[in-house]
Amino acid sequence: MVYRNEVKHIITPADKAALCARLRVVAKPDPHAGPSGQYTIRSLYFDTPTDKALREKLSGISHREKFRIRYYNGDLSHIRLEKKEKQGGLGRKLSAPLTAEEAQRIVNGDILWMATSGRPLLIELYSKMKSQCLRPKTIVDYTRTPFIYAPGNVRVTIDENIRTGLACTDFLNPDCLTIPAPDSPLILEVKWDAFLPTPIRRVIQLGNRQATAFSKYAACRVYG
Repeated sequence: MVYRNEVKHIITPADKAALCARLRVVAKPDPHAGPSGQYTIRSLYFDTPTDKALREKLSGISHREKFRIRYYNGDLSHIRLEKKEKQGGLGRKLSAPLTAEEAQRIVNGDILWMATSGRPLLIELYSKMKSQCLRPKTIVDYTRTPFIYAPGNVRVTIDENIRTGLACTDFLNPDCLTIPAPDSPLILEVKWDAFLPTPIRRVIQLGNRQATAFSKYAACRVYG
């Protein structure tokens, strides 16, 4: 998978209302969002005992990666292991399916089976759990409003209500307790391939809003 362009902006509720009104004219809601136009995301992020992924993010290291397990709308029938790679302003995501049982085994530290799973991403995570002591670190929950625009393979999302779980063991329990991340903002994120089409470029103009390197994972690590 090739790297894609990515840019983020911190926005206000008024910005969100204006953006959604404009985007509905030129783009399409993501079909996975359903009638509400939104869906919820739960991710479980991994890090080393010395917080390698967190430190690289906070230090602005250009080339970095992080692993997470993710599911949507509380649906445990579609769980994915993902590796997010960043190279400057570019990013890409690799993924592999997991069953709920497999995800729970990883959370519990039962990982030997991953080495013979036949899924390269699981094998890579297993290798790094052994060599770097990667372990589940924190739960990140949020609500996403997504739009898609076919030319340029553009994806525009607005994320809000970012919450964190202090314990990893309840990751597969949709009702586990999470608390708001401090100063949780609304995040506009735009991703595209080789070019950003003019209609989208015009729609997302927000005056003096500056690009940001905001990380939901970093924001949710403030409690430990």
